[in-house]
Amino acid sequence: MFEAFRNFVAEFVEGERHPSQFADNDYRLAAAALLVHAAAIDGEISASERAKLHAVVKRRFALDDALTDELIGKATLAEQEAVDLYHFTSLINRTLDEEGRARVIEMMWEIVYADGQRDELEDNLLWRAADLLGVSPRERIELRRRISGQTGEAAQSGDDT
Repeated sequence: MFEAFRNFVAEFVEGERHPSQFADNDYRLAAAALLVHAAAIDGEISASERAKLHAVVKRRFALDDALTDELIGKATLAEQEAVDLYHFTSLINRTLDEEGRARVIEMMWEIVYADGQRDELEDNLLWRAADLLGVSPRERIELRRRISGQTGEAAQSGDDT
């Protein structure tokens, strides 16, 4: 499954294409790399995660299919070369306001819940990313609850990590 995704990305990297629309200092590339990391953190990107990744990037950045695929391809390469989250989060911090940074965390939760579940690795990633982006624990939890569909008392009794 992961090999198919790698081949999908390789088509965009190796093919004859116009110059990239996404510079290394483009916050959209940094945000997409965090989304790719969220999708891949458990070792495999499921079909539902891949579809959600494409839909979220396309919708949130108002891109067509070709540009969405290009951004995801470039973000995948950037994520594979990264040693930590700081490179991505520092660029996002310099570029986006508080509301924009919260939207990045919201998008990450959308990717986490694409397969209908979340695990410890995903929780830890979102905790670290939110912390690096200056999104409060309260807001991170509220965004998770909103994306997961939790409301009211059910959310109150749930895990707050």
